[in-house]
Amino acid sequence: MRELRIRKLCLNICVGESGDRLTRAAKVLEQLTGQTPVFSKARYTVRSFGIRRNEKIAVHCTVRGAKAEEILEKGLKVREYELRKNNFSDTGNFGFGIQEHIDLGIKYDPSIGIYGLDFYVVLGRPGFSIADKKRRTGCIGAKHRISKEEAMRWFQQKVKLVYLSEVLACGVGEWSWDLGVRNPAPFGG
Repeated sequence: MRELRIRKLCLNICVGESGDRLTRAAKVLEQLTGQTPVFSKARYTVRSFGIRRNEKIAVHCTVRGAKAEEILEKGLKVREYELRKNNFSDTGNFGFGIQEHIDLGIKYDPSIGIYGLDFYVVLGRPGFSIADKKRRTGCIGAKHRISKEEAMRWFQQKVKLVYLSEVLACGVGEWSWDLGVRNPAPFGG
């Protein structure tokens, strides 16, 4: 009842301008996911970047189920299954980015070009949907919420590699993520 699972995987490509580059980025996401991506608009005008309010500047797609796990596996393979502890949020979600979409196995097309890609994974447990209901919305209890440490532990077990590039400092009573064991307090205290 408390096992963690991937609720959704959000993929994002932010181009920073509307037009041809944005439609080509949408083609990349469509090739990767097989779904129609959604365009995101700028929230406010930034003159130095040349962005106007409500101008389409990014494209994103949300993937769930087995397809999400498959795409996440490709993305982690590009990152060599390494994530820093700063990649994990306090609510148990994590995200990372890649520089080139062709590393995911998509064939290079000169007419499209190369785009970077952001991955964001939302983890959940059975019963998390009560917070999203329209009628009789519930609250997720403190014991049922996902902490940063639980998400890191789940990631290590899922990937089956005991490796994080920024290892937590192994002080007294802290977790050692490279060993997966708790450091005992010195002198039995």
